[in-house]
Amino acid sequence: MSLASLPLFVRLGGRPVILLGEGEPAEAKRRLLDRAGALVVGEEAQAALAIVAIEDEDAAQAAIARLKARGILVNAVDRPAACDFTLPAIVERGPVIVAIGTGGVSAGLAAALRQRLETLLPAGLGTLAEGLYAARSALRARFPDGAERRRAIGAALSPGGALDPLAGQTDVAGWLSQAARPAAKVEAFVLTSTDPDDLTLRQARALAAADRVYHRADVPPAILDRARADAVRIESDALPVEPGEGQIVDLAMDVRA
Repeated sequence: MSLASLPLFVRLGGRPVILLGEGEPAEAKRRLLDRAGALVVGEEAQAALAIVAIEDEDAAQAAIARLKARGILVNAVDRPAACDFTLPAIVERGPVIVAIGTGGVSAGLAAALRQRLETLLPAGLGTLAEGLYAARSALRARFPDGAERRRAIGAALSPGGALDPLAGQTDVAGWLSQAARPAAKVEAFVLTSTDPDDLTLRQARALAAADRVYHRADVPPAILDRARADAVRIESDALPVEPGEGQIVDLAMDVRA
């Protein structure tokens, strides 16, 4: 399954962004750019990004064409087909930013999802992120192996874990002072559907945590895409005898009527 857009977080502090248009749509984009620290400029300025919030269709299309001819990436308000990039709905908790995008097809849906997430994500999430950042050296000293370190952090951040982000846990130092070395393990299961939405919660969590994914040839890419991007994919009919240093998920496709 291909991505319609690749989500990116761009640092705009002090960088020029062209903004064209007047009225509330343009002002809403200006407020967002101001929050990001961007330098809002006019059409003739040199910039890599531009936002066109012109209401008149002919004028908007002409501006979009001029900007794209200069190699500038364009966001065209209410014109998703003309957009090179879109601006997501945002939930912010300090350094933690959750962005919800729909490819420009439904700003209302993105806003509704943002409102739901606002009620789910605790205010202390930013404190937790900053604590983990401050503990990087201590984490490397405690868990020198990268895969082991990733498993330890994953276990702490899991539901009910010592640093469960949705439970408001923020005591990174306290957790690290008594964190045990996580054991490597093997997870193996049989799929009963080609639809990734049919994965059980246990299967989805195992995929998300795996360092290596052993799978049969008939497992569809849409399922494998649920694993981490940096997890190694190995096509195989059977698990290795020893799990080694990573968590392994064996996906055996067996679609039943």
